[in-house]
Amino acid sequence: MLREFRTFIAVARSGSFTAAGRSLGLTQSAVSSQIRRLEDYLGAPLFDRTARAAVLNAAGRDALAQAEQVVAMVERMADPGGRAVTGTLRMGAIASVQQGLLAQALADFRRDYPDVRVRVVPGVSLNLLGLVDSGEAELAALIRPPYALPADLAWQELVREPIVLAAPARAPRQPWRELLAGQPFIRYDHASFGGRVVDGLLRRLRIPVRESVELDEIDAIASLVRQGLGVALLPRYAVWNQLRDGQLREVLPDFEPEGVGNAIYLLTAPNRFPSVATRTLASFVQEHIQRHHRDWLRPAPPAY
Repeated sequence: MLREFRTFIAVARSGSFTAAGRSLGLTQSAVSSQIRRLEDYLGAPLFDRTARAAVLNAAGRDALAQAEQVVAMVERMADPGGRAVTGTLRMGAIASVQQGLLAQALADFRRDYPDVRVRVVPGVSLNLLGLVDSGEAELAALIRPPYALPADLAWQELVREPIVLAAPARAPRQPWRELLAGQPFIRYDHASFGGRVVDGLLRRLRIPVRESVELDEIDAIASLVRQGLGVALLPRYAVWNQLRDGQLREVLPDFEPEGVGNAIYLLTAPNRFPSVATRTLASFVQEHIQRHHRDWLRPAPPAY
């Protein structure tokens, strides 16, 4: 009944079968089935159900404390005696996450868990999704695709990554619309999830661009911009160091379009009995990025 206990705890914490399903990578019907099995096993209903919520009743409140104890006991069995967390795991990450938020999180993680070896697998979101789905990676930080996903995978939004207009340090001092329309445009690959975000932004801005080069590597795009070959719309976290050091100039629009940016998610497979090391890293990355990402939102100093 361990899986049912975990699902019960998720519903109790979220107050919704739908929300619990999203966090666990299950459909609402699968969550409902597991809760029914648990209620049949315990011989009592655990929730007062409404159209929009599931609220613990008296039996549910009593059961919750015991369920949490059972799950905690099983996790301690996986790590007996509170010994140091050890192991090797593979984590996929898109380029912008590797170069910014994840690098900082992993540095802190290694200080706290020196016996865990983490292999970071680079790639675009579509490929990383395939690695987690096939079991070749335990978790991944990526952009969520615009289609339905396997039911046993779970998503947790980490942060919304701003898209910025990056220009060469010596680019003309023009309003951002003139710069975007007048300079050669180096495009982020159409086929990538991030490239689709850029395409959507260009459509919203209704600015015709002079496409010159299309690439699927953010580092390569940034390198061409640095060399004066044009401007590009790029994830801000990926080029933060170059903005800070004056190698690139961040040209900000005079408005903040609502919802513009890449929503970066952590993808896991919670129903495949992840190791203690995997669960620890996933929790650490979520907490670290959500705690520190605002440091990366501060404007980079202007380059003159």
